[in-house]
Amino acid sequence: MRHVGGEGATVRIGFVGSFGTVHEVVQMAVEAEQHGWDGFFTWDGVDLGGAMGDTSFPVWDPWAVLAAAAVRTERITLGALVFAVPRRRPWVLAKQAVTVDHLSGGRLVLPVGLGVPDDRAVAGVRGEAVGVRERAERLDDALALLDRSWRGETFDLDGTHVHVEGMRLLPRPVERPDGRHRIPVWPVAAFPSARSMGRAVRWDGVVPQLRGDRAMDPMTPQDVAEVVAWAREHRDPAAGPFDVVVQGVLPDDPAEAADLVGGLAQAGATWFVDSRWDPQAATPERLLARLRLGPPDLGPLASG
Repeated sequence: MRHVGGEGATVRIGFVGSFGTVHEVVQMAVEAEQHGWDGFFTWDGVDLGGAMGDTSFPVWDPWAVLAAAAVRTERITLGALVFAVPRRRPWVLAKQAVTVDHLSGGRLVLPVGLGVPDDRAVAGVRGEAVGVRERAERLDDALALLDRSWRGETFDLDGTHVHVEGMRLLPRPVERPDGRHRIPVWPVAAFPSARSMGRAVRWDGVVPQLRGDRAMDPMTPQDVAEVVAWAREHRDPAAGPFDVVVQGVLPDDPAEAADLVGGLAQAGATWFVDSRWDPQAATPERLLARLRLGPPDLGPLASG
């Protein structure tokens, strides 16, 4: 990981096990480690079938998947793209995260977002926060609780929607190489929203998405460079490493894949995560086939 705009950065390459049976998805984590990937990610949804144009694919609980992956792997980073935090109880989320963090020996990361209203767990459940503003408030409350809970001390929290008295959550996360007991948090941010990006730079990384007509477009090196410049300007340099996590689809051709990731890394991306969201195209067989090709070899860039 690198400081924003730092030299000698390492770019890491991950893969999303987007579709398959629960056994196939866990096997993808194992294969990811075997074939040289740096990270494996699942995802957090309840019922997104209609939104994806297909109601037939299975959806698994991310914490169960990650717990199984944690005990079957030894090296790779684990997480979900992304955890839909506002519809979760923050103290339960904290306990789930610390449990998987310990099972994995400190390899967990927390990409977090508002969740999508297309998920029937939001739009189809009376009383859930549907509006963007309330979901953002609940996300901030939850992140504040996570931060306080990881200190191992009894705490109170008087948030916008979450009010806690006298809570203490043990154990703390696994100690990181820098001595902190902290699971890295990567908020999703709509760039160039100052409010959204402002949340991200208070934490440990950003999963940037473009706004408006380009919301579904892949990030270009120029986009990444602008995100990095914004973060460098607004983040305290003493706050520690900051990841810029870009999603996309890797070409099968090794040279094309290396060019794609290399260009983004030169612009400041510290992670590239191969993310395939079309359930018709991203069959378990195709996902496993791409995993077995391995990540592109970036040569000196990969090692910094």
